[in-house]
This record gives sequence, C-alpha cells and structure tokens, in this order.
Amino acid sequence: MSWNLHGTHVQPGDLAQLVGINHKKFLVTLTPGQVLHTHRGWLRHDDLIGQEWGGAVTSHLGTTFYLLQPSLSDVLRSLPRETQIIYPKDIGFILTSLGIGPGIHVAEAGTGSGALTTALAFAVGRQGKVYSYDSRAEFQELAKKNLEHLGLENQVVFRNRDILDGFLEHGLDALFLDLPNPLDYIEQIAGVLKCGGFFGSLLPTTNQVSDFLRALKHGPFAFIDVCEISLRYYRIDPERLRPTDRMVAHTGFLIFARAIRKSEDQETEEYSPNGDDMGSDGDN
Repeated sequence: MSWNLHGTHVQPGDLAQLVGINHKKFLVTLTPGQVLHTHRGWLRHDDLIGQEWGGAVTSHLGTTFYLLQPSLSDVLRSLPRETQIIYPKDIGFILTSLGIGPGIHVAEAGTGSGALTTALAFAVGRQGKVYSYDSRAEFQELAKKNLEHLGLENQVVFRNRDILDGFLEHGLDALFLDLPNPLDYIEQIAGVLKCGGFFGSLLPTTNQVSDFLRALKHGPFAFIDVCEISLRYYRIDPERLRPTDRMVAHTGFLIFARAIRKSEDQETEEYSPNGDDMGSDGDN
C-alpha cells in the first residue's frame, strides 16, 4: 500500500479518496481486480488505476465521484479505532507547538488507536523517530496495523510499557502525553526530554489541568501554556455566507511547557509564553 501524495496519476496500491454527492467520502486502497461498492453504485479499481488525480469518475449507476489523494486529516478521520482519538484540529496545533518536523525524535504515551502516532510519524519523516508507549498491548496492535496500512511503520517504535517505570529513551526533542493522570509522571517527563525540549499533554477537565499545572510549576519546567482549539466551518454559499449550524468546539485542554534547568530560587510564575503579561492580544 502506498499513501502517494507526490504522483500525478493513480498507481496500483495507492490509497485513494473518492468524493461523491454531498461530499460523501470513501477511502480505499486501489487493488487490481477489486470493486468499490457504494450506495451510489460500484466502481472497478481497474478503471481507476491510471487515472489522473483530481479527475471525475463515474459509477455503474452514473454517479460522479472525484478521485483525490487523501490529506492527513482525511486519513486520521478514517482510521479504525477502539478508543477516542485526538481530533485533527488539535493534532495540527500539537505538531506546530512541539516543533515536530523531519528528523525530530519524539515520544508519546497513550498510543490508543494511533491517530497522533500516525501524524507524528508522517511529520518526522524517515530521518526522525516516534517512540509510542502504552501499557495496553491490544490497543498497540491496532495502532501498528493502522501504521502499516499507511506505510509509516518504520518511523515508529512501539513500547508496551507503563511509563511509571520510566522511558527507555533520553534526551528526546519532544514528548506528548495523552493520559488521564500526567501529574503522576513529572519525574519521568523530566528524565526523557533534553534540556529545552518540548512537552505537551491533553486533559478533558479544568480540575485535572489545575492539578497538573501545580505539579509542572514545581518541576523543571517553564513557559507553561494552556489553551483549547475550536473549529467552525461556514456554509459555502457566496450569497448567504454564514457559520454552519454545528461546530467542533471543546474537545480537551492542551497544556504545553518547556523542559529547563532552573536555579534553586527561580520561580516559574514569571514565564508565560501567551499570558496577559506578554501582551498576547497584540498590545506589545
């Protein structure tokens, strides 16, 4: 299977997205001899292979579909899952806030179904590495299958291990925790990151965030920040442009920090990358 984002024409084994009426989407690996069945008719894979990406194709019932290369967001939304995944709207901000890019070495704890694992593997490229920890082997098996389906498995090392016992890596560029009790792992977080490394976490409730902030402020961390991401789409009628009736609002609180080496009398209260004292509203 190939998640091919660079070619101009469909090749056998490519991961393709077919978008039909009302933006109904189908994600399929194109395999010679196979057939995609939809409620709007079926399409033979052999008829799609060799077509130009972005072109229109027709089912046996005459329904038009567009043949597209799926984006990372499309892939993440379609992943088979046994657990709640982190939403693409949050994942995009996580990647940029943690400085994730080609060659980065990053760890995550709480593999789950592998949505964030997939995004991290995609971002770090072949030169980077993702170390994914989870104490539940059954979840990691599904995540492994998802990564293999996308051809990203070589970028990821899976650890079936409780991080309470510590990480096996040291001096990593970044770490993200998707666990309900990150305050229990302050020592482990500090031990796996390089000095200056990026840290992030996701928590669902304010009381969990408050407890975690207290723990971070007593640890070797600074530049602590808390935020949430809301996503609102608009109706695409130029004459009646307005927000859609529904939006993806609160899905969790994102907490970010940097690992530092503090002096004994240093306070962390003074450090806030986007706090009121830093003029985050553009006053500075």
